[in-house]
Amino acid sequence: MITPLLEIEDLYAGVAGKEIIKGFNLTINEGEVHAIMGPNGAGKSTLSNVLCGKQGYQVTSGAVRFKGKDLLKMSIEERAREGLFLSMQAPVEIAGVSITPFLKHAVNAVRAHQGKPELDTMEFIKQLREEGRKLNLDADMLKRSVNVGFSGGEMKRLETLQMRMLQPVMAILDEADSGLDIDAMRLVAQGVNSCRSEKNSMLIITHYQRLLNYIVPDFVHIYANGRIVKTGNKDLAEELERSGYAAFVKESK
Repeated sequence: MITPLLEIEDLYAGVAGKEIIKGFNLTINEGEVHAIMGPNGAGKSTLSNVLCGKQGYQVTSGAVRFKGKDLLKMSIEERAREGLFLSMQAPVEIAGVSITPFLKHAVNAVRAHQGKPELDTMEFIKQLREEGRKLNLDADMLKRSVNVGFSGGEMKRLETLQMRMLQPVMAILDEADSGLDIDAMRLVAQGVNSCRSEKNSMLIITHYQRLLNYIVPDFVHIYANGRIVKTGNKDLAEELERSGYAAFVKESK
């Protein structure tokens, strides 16, 4: 039986009084990977921010259900505990907050919500270091403040590490390839792909087809003027690489 994990119905939303999302519809079932592609300024990051509950964004109409529950009534913390994860386009620096205790607290908060016992410090650190090594993040880096002094690629790998540790049921990857060279992209993609399962789903937001060579989606959606204007498989991403967005943007007006 196919189980919807995320259901978005006729969503309208914006920021600072400007409507950006205009009648957006999308259903993501368990185990599916969807990619949303669109030009700069189309509102892709607005969608991810609305879904994760970032302050300052207003939903004017529509519905969003996550695991059958009203997502829009949940706080940011509740969404995270329920298993929603956002890999940000521009990760923020958090000076004075060390990565290891920060992640330990986050992981154990999710485990407590799931009714699982907390990981003790030694067990957690062992697991964290093992996952970090897979992403070329050594033990010394994990002692630093969150993202402080990190390169763009290091930030992306750290977010992938957070995803690996938290094991969310729904991961939103907003421009996960931003600032990555080929080697770093492969590492990040390997980390992301290792999270794929029959129960976990992903929404990949990107401009370019190149990331989708490494994280192959089940569905590709073209997003323009606040809504999805065309849906296909991975071949649609290759078509976009050849022809660009102009025709789809024009048709959506």
